[in-house]
Amino acid sequence: MSFQRTLIIAEAGVNHNGSVDIALEMVDVAVKAGADIIKFQTFVPELTVIETAQQAEYQKQNIGKATSQLEMLSKLTLTFAEHQRVADYCRSKGIEYLSTAFDLVSLQELLKLGVARLKIPSGEITHWPLLAASANTKLPIILSTGMANLDEVQAAYNTLIEQGAMADSITVLHCNTQYPTPIDDVNLCAMNTIEKELDVKVGYSDHTLGIEVALAAVARGACVIEKHFTLDKNMEGPDHKASLSPQELYELVAGIRRIEKILGKDEKGVTESEVGNKHIARKYLVAKSDIRKGEQFTPDNLIAKRIGYEGVSPMLWPRIIGQVAKRNLVADEVIQMQDLE
Repeated sequence: MSFQRTLIIAEAGVNHNGSVDIALEMVDVAVKAGADIIKFQTFVPELTVIETAQQAEYQKQNIGKATSQLEMLSKLTLTFAEHQRVADYCRSKGIEYLSTAFDLVSLQELLKLGVARLKIPSGEITHWPLLAASANTKLPIILSTGMANLDEVQAAYNTLIEQGAMADSITVLHCNTQYPTPIDDVNLCAMNTIEKELDVKVGYSDHTLGIEVALAAVARGACVIEKHFTLDKNMEGPDHKASLSPQELYELVAGIRRIEKILGKDEKGVTESEVGNKHIARKYLVAKSDIRKGEQFTPDNLIAKRIGYEGVSPMLWPRIIGQVAKRNLVADEVIQMQDLE
């Protein structure tokens, strides 16, 4: 079988900084890169976080100041009408619009936009009402698993199934939610553990710097890759510094498509490009020394050498030793099948 095409999600997230114009510009970048999907985040701040909740450490460091999560998220929100505008623009550009819902109201708004699938983020993996409501839509679901152990992943997956999602419509993404993720914490082997234990399609949501880890995930069998990108890493905001530049996004998509070609088919055979090399590189039987007609072939008078074309395979050696030559042969003369008994 052939390896399936990797679904590439260019994660805009909140890197639009609350500007619909920046969001539309990011759509153009994702289209130019050749991504399959551009994904945003949809949330009502007051339904997502309490007023006193503080930022994560990476958010404080990347923004350069400490504010509440509520204050931060309020500046990173697109209105539902703006999401509609972005979704319409995506359709006009031929790229799939997707957004992550962080609350039930936002989920219903996304459904009105006609999304083709749903994405459940790592932080919502224990949010039973959101899991159930997502499963009830019968849409394909992509589930991220950052900060979760295998039991929690299994519980979320079971909830989706119990609430109506079809097993073959669920893809589970291995993920680490530190921005950026330290290389020592990537643990790509966990992706394959999820695949084995849940018998589910798997992918990788990547928060490392650069593109090498995402490429490695594809080589390990990820059918979905999600990666943040930004128009400018120096923009103010929590995720810009750990995101890809437009050029890096182009390189990621090109690299994944190249890896897909490298992976090829699940079979072993002679490829078209190497057919001409086969008889040039392989060895065939020749006379090691002069051999008289009627003389037995022995390890002392036979040898395998390259001859430049197809001859008698050395794999026939056990069968040929002990046979007698039907004609006189000189050293380095190629053995023919008619020379044998």
